[in-house]
Amino acid sequence: MTICAFRYQAQDFIARPSGALFWPSQDALIVADLHLGKSARMARRGGALLPPFETRATLERLNAELTASGAARLICVGDSFDDDMAIAELGDARSLIEDMCRRHAALWITGNHDPSPGELPGRIVPEAQIAGLTLRHIAALGPDISGHYHPKLRIAGQRLPAFLIGADHLILPAFGAYTGGLDHDAPALVGLVPEGRAIVTGRAARMVPLPLPAAPKGGRARLARRRAGPPVSN
Repeated sequence: MTICAFRYQAQDFIARPSGALFWPSQDALIVADLHLGKSARMARRGGALLPPFETRATLERLNAELTASGAARLICVGDSFDDDMAIAELGDARSLIEDMCRRHAALWITGNHDPSPGELPGRIVPEAQIAGLTLRHIAALGPDISGHYHPKLRIAGQRLPAFLIGADHLILPAFGAYTGGLDHDAPALVGLVPEGRAIVTGRAARMVPLPLPAAPKGGRARLARRRAGPPVSN
């Protein structure tokens, strides 16, 4: 597994290929946009029927990341649940959350999908201040660490979840199994991170500059046709 170390606002971080962020000085693993219970929410509201396995799959991936990173703390920066009813519908998956939170101090930051998530093991707050950084769901007055936009980056013919790192904003990719994404050069994201760095995830975490180098002439038309991706599920 290839991780990617970087500095942001005088703090050292490690981007993991899974889309999780390790903060060594805080012994914390940070994730965004788990969207647990998305398949149940869509079924409840008459949407597309998705296989109802994403909650357990996401939690098992998260548990593996906590073990691999050795983190003592877990910080979820919003939209951990796809709506406030999702906690009541966790079923036996709740035991996975409770077990993780027995082993790792948990901080749940609320998001636009889960503004009042009910009872969870650990602390539930709208935002948190740690080491001069604000951890929140949607980027605002920086410097901050956030999620919400599910950023993705098109590179080498692929559209991959990515961290975006600017002067005042560090935006995490979505960690959940059923999540779309917003291209890194969409207006909302360019307004927050006009330049800086991106770290694409997948088999490895790789850093690239932002803006991306210009595409070769022959590839520009193809690149333009690929711009439109699936709508963000934030």
